[in-house]
This record gives sequence, structure tokens and C-alpha cells, in this order.
Amino acid sequence: MPHTHDTHVMPRAMRGHKEVHTRAGVSGISTIPPRPGTNVVPERRYCLKFMLLDGVSSPTDLRSLDPGQLNTLAAEVREFIVTAVAATGGHLGSNLGVVELTFALHRVFDSPSDILLWDTGHQAYVHKIVTGRKEQFANLRQPGGLSGYPNRVESPHDWIENSHASTVLSYAHGVAEAMKASGESGRRHVVAVIGDGSMTGGMAYEALNNLGHSNSRVVIVLNDNGRSYAPTVSNLTKTVSRIRTKPMYHRGKKRSEAIINNLPLVGGLGRRTVKGVKAALREIVGEPHAFFEALGVRYVGPVDGHDIELLEETLRNAATYDGAIVIHVLTDKGKGYSFAEHDDEKNLHDVKIFDPITGPITTEAKDWTAAFTDSLLQIAKERFDVHAITAAMPGPTGLLPFQAAYPDRFHDVGIAEQHGVTMAAGMAMGGLRPVVALYSTFLTRAFDQVNLDVGLHALPVVFALDRAGITGDDGPSHHGVLDMALLTKVPGMTVFAPSSAQEMDVMLRQAFSITTGPSSLRYPKGIARQVPATAVGAGLFGRKAIDGGSDADVCIVAVGKLLEFAEDAAHALRSERGLKVTVWDPRVVAPLDMEMLHDVARHRLVVTVEDGMKEGGVGEMLMDAVQAIRLNESKPPVIPVILGTPVRFLAQGRPTQILAELGLDSAGIFTAVTKAVAAIDANRDLDNHTQSLNR
Repeated sequence: MPHTHDTHVMPRAMRGHKEVHTRAGVSGISTIPPRPGTNVVPERRYCLKFMLLDGVSSPTDLRSLDPGQLNTLAAEVREFIVTAVAATGGHLGSNLGVVELTFALHRVFDSPSDILLWDTGHQAYVHKIVTGRKEQFANLRQPGGLSGYPNRVESPHDWIENSHASTVLSYAHGVAEAMKASGESGRRHVVAVIGDGSMTGGMAYEALNNLGHSNSRVVIVLNDNGRSYAPTVSNLTKTVSRIRTKPMYHRGKKRSEAIINNLPLVGGLGRRTVKGVKAALREIVGEPHAFFEALGVRYVGPVDGHDIELLEETLRNAATYDGAIVIHVLTDKGKGYSFAEHDDEKNLHDVKIFDPITGPITTEAKDWTAAFTDSLLQIAKERFDVHAITAAMPGPTGLLPFQAAYPDRFHDVGIAEQHGVTMAAGMAMGGLRPVVALYSTFLTRAFDQVNLDVGLHALPVVFALDRAGITGDDGPSHHGVLDMALLTKVPGMTVFAPSSAQEMDVMLRQAFSITTGPSSLRYPKGIARQVPATAVGAGLFGRKAIDGGSDADVCIVAVGKLLEFAEDAAHALRSERGLKVTVWDPRVVAPLDMEMLHDVARHRLVVTVEDGMKEGGVGEMLMDAVQAIRLNESKPPVIPVILGTPVRFLAQGRPTQILAELGLDSAGIFTAVTKAVAAIDANRDLDNHTQSLNR
């Protein structure tokens, strides 16, 4: 079988041309360069025309193209993806790696009649393009625009809205069983694409075991690019991926096929000879077929994930198998774009807005993750018992510098949050002080382990929860709005919410000083607020950010990053409404500071603000405690206003926009207080009028 190769999409500046003429027509990107010494993204003017891509609006359009046209189309798609993601930000490297694989899947299978399921849905951009959503990429990940993941509302070709990894095989098993029960299993195919490190997740292994046991008819495409965010961590994936660095199998396979093709063998004998040679080669290089087949799942591969003809042949053969079958596909994450190919950390897995010619740039402003990194490194230098754990995200969680400095104290467990948390419990039992660094949204996958494996044993594990609160354009699956509502219910858990980079260091040190139970720090995505030493608290106490005086009627308690909004609102309320407002930074939301609670309880109107679930959140806990104080002092209840996120899935959008829509920014707090004060005044006037009538 001849192999074909795509045309690499290189930065045009590296080619020495601002405009390149290809078989696809004129595809040009011109830029206004930045001033010397600046770090400003140049203004972009795009003039892109794609002769083949412009004619693709459904999978059917792919099936009339010959191999040469498919290679040209692959180059056009890569150019389109780089340009689109540069304008909006998004997931780049993973999508550049699955272009040919996506073509082959849609040429062999008839979606949506055949059910195509994507794990780690950030690798579905090409799928979206092929299924008629190319024009919508202008609004990729924008409010009301195209989702960065499969989305059932967008297209009948999207079956699951899945962006949390390692789940697709369980979906596939369930769908296959439903088709079996309805008698459709022989007429429709279920295809599950898993990769980008997802095979390190426990659910994937559980599903494989059950797929093999039930003999469910599922085609599993293992997209092995050797990475998740970072290089994939797993003995299985090491065994799988070592073939990537051993050309013996590929050379031997090609050589054997050439020899067989020249022999006067025909029919079944020739096919059996080729099959026998391939089997022997598998044994020589140590393929993982034994692992899968021990579970009852057939294994085929490895297959060059950029050879469309070979992929199609393999997929067609797999589709005839009456059971679960794994096709091991080797792809190159970031293929065709040199900046992604040469990004050793994550192959430009995800990027912000950038210029496609000059490549992504880094910001000099310190974000929350960097504040965590700096503090942890200093603490680890002072304490040799500090170990760091992450789940396939050492870069995004800021642990790469820790790994470089203390490799023996760094642990990447792969996409296995549950295991990582319980592993931390065991480490704490053995006398170590582990810190588990995860995104807030991913910690919820391991809440049972946090509660029972760590909390029940009162173990001093520290949880560092990045991207807490409203995160923005990744949409419903990535907003970190559950952590406070959940972790404040774990007995003995101390929950810190820093409001500045300076608080981060103070709180992380405080967390490591706690030995009676677990603790967590939750901090948002983005640039960290910088404050003077006078605006930093200490210990487990709250900090009064603004003292409204002894006669203040309004108190605002704002959690974490929302403190800045509360301060702005308080100043505006004083200058525009003449209201005296006290503002508290609780700093520690579990357990709540009793001195702070007593001060809050002296106010008539109490407003709480958090970028977490309102129901069951910090505001409700605080208000219960304040009302109990008022009741104990024989005073009427305070007027409560609790601001937080609603119990619904929040759509993608800019964090500032979402916070504004939810009334959690400065203007929203100002409006909430103004309305509450007006209502209080109206009731007071009504009471006075009623009393005058009674007299």
C-alpha cells in the first residue's frame, strides 16, 4: 500500500513569502509587524481562499476526492485551523494531528447514521469543519458562537458534549447495547475515538473490560500522539508509543509487503503469508495486542494516522468485526505548523489569540498559576516532605518548574484524578505533605476520594484548584463553580480563597502548616491582582477591606477575585448613594472566622458575593451563621442578599461578560445593594404609615 504525505503548513515568514500560490489557489496572510521591543500581536489581515475546502459542507463531499485531492484538502484544513484559532484562541495542536484520521472516518462511516463519538472533544475541530460548520469558526468559543467541543445543539453529527477525558468508551458501550437491544447493531456502527492521553484514565480501562466481556460491537480508534497536555504517563501508553521510536516495525512491514507482492502467491495463501509476517513483527517489537486481547478486545495496528488510504482500509476491515476492536493509530500532535511541532511542552495544545506568522506569544504579567508556582517552589526548598501531584497537566497547573527542580518529588498520574487523590492520601499517611494541583472542574471527578479517602482519615493533603469560578470560553464543562459548595461539606476541610497574588503565598504556607485535616486553595484563571502588604491577611482570619464605620448599614462579603468588584461597588455606593458600606474578605470560607461573622451581624443589610454555586455555597453558610448570631442576641434577622452562580450549565463566553450577566461584577453588586436598600426604605415608610394610622 503506497503511503501518502500531506503538505506541511509552515509559517509563511519562514518560507520567505507573504503570499503562497498552491493547488488550493491563493492562500495568503499579510501582517503589520509589531514595533521593535514590543510584545503586541500584529494587526492581522486575512485573505484566504480554499478551492477544495470551500466545496466541503458534509461528509459526502469527501468521498468523491482522490488521494491527491485529499492531501491538498488536508493542507487547506490545517491552514484554516491555524488561522481560525489564531483569531479566537482555542485548541490547536490536537486538531492539527487528526486531519487525515477525521477524513478517513467520515469517508468510511456514514455519520450521523453511524455513531461517531469523540473523547477529549477538543480534537473535533476537523469533524466540525467536515460536517458543515466551517463558516461558524469566525465565532469559535465566542458568546453564542461555535463550541470548542462537540455540541448536540449544533449538529446531528455530535452525539456527546464531552470534554472531560476517558469517558467515550463507556458512552460507546451503552450506545452499542441500546442498538443491540433494538436490533440495529448489524446495520449501524458505533465508533469511539479516544486519545490525547485519555487511555490513562480509569474509566477507559473499566469500559474496555466490559466491552470485551459483553462482546459489544464497537470500533475503538486509539489516537496515539504520545501526549495529553504533556507527554502521556502510563506503562501501557509507553508500550504502545515506543513503536513511534522503533522504525523496525514500519520498515519490516513495508519490506515484507513488497516481497510478498513480488511472489507468485495468490488468494488466501498470499493473504495468510502477509498476515503471518505481520504477526511475527508484532511479537518482535512488543505490541500491546496481548493487553487488549486479554480483555476480549481485538487489537489492530499500529497504523500511520496520516496515511488516509491505509486508514480507510483498516477502518473498513474493522467495521466487519463482530465485537469490540481497537485500531491503534499513530499521529503527530501539531502536525504541519512548526510552532506547534517544536513546542516541547504541549505542542500548542491550547492557545490564546496570536499571529499565525510569528506564533503565540507569552505575557509578562503574573497570573494566578505563576503565583502558585513561585510559592510552592519556595516552600519545597524549605520542606523536603513536600511532593506535587497532577493529572496529566504539569504545564497548565504550573508544576513544570517543580518537576525540573524536584523530579523525585513530582508525580504525574495521567488522566486519573481519583487515583491521584487517593495516592495523595497514602503519601500523607506515610508522613509526606502532598499537594494535588488540578483544575477545579476536574477535582469534582474525584470528590468521593476527597471526602472519604482524605477527609474521613483527616489527612493533611493540600488541594490547589486552578481555574476556579467562571473560566469563560471553554464552556459548561470547564467552569469551576462546584468546588466551594462541595469542599465546604467535607468535615475538617479548610478552604482558602485568595484575593491576590500576595495572599496566595500566605495561604499556601498556612495550608502546609495544618496537620489535622485537608485544605484547599481555589484561585481563578487570568492575571493575579497585586496588592501592598497592608492588604494581606494572616492565619485563618478574615480581613476587613473597607471599614464602613460603626453606623454602617450595609456589609458586603466577597470571596476571592470578586473582592475587587465589591470594593469598587462600595466606593460607588458611598459617592453616588451616600451609603456607608463595610467590605470583608473572608479569606477562609471554611471554617468561617467568628470575629468576622460577629462584625457582619451588626449590619442591617448583608450581601455575599461568590463565583460559585449560590445554593449550598458560602453565602448561604455565612448567612445561616449570621442569622444565628442575631437570634442569639434577640435582634431581628439581617436582610440577606446572596449573589452566586445559578444551578444551570453556563454557556461559553468571556469571564467578564458572564460575571456581568450574573450580576457578580461591580455594577451588579451596586445594583443589588441599591435595590435592597430601596426595598428596605419602602418597607420602613410603609411601617411608619401603618403606625400613624393606628395612632
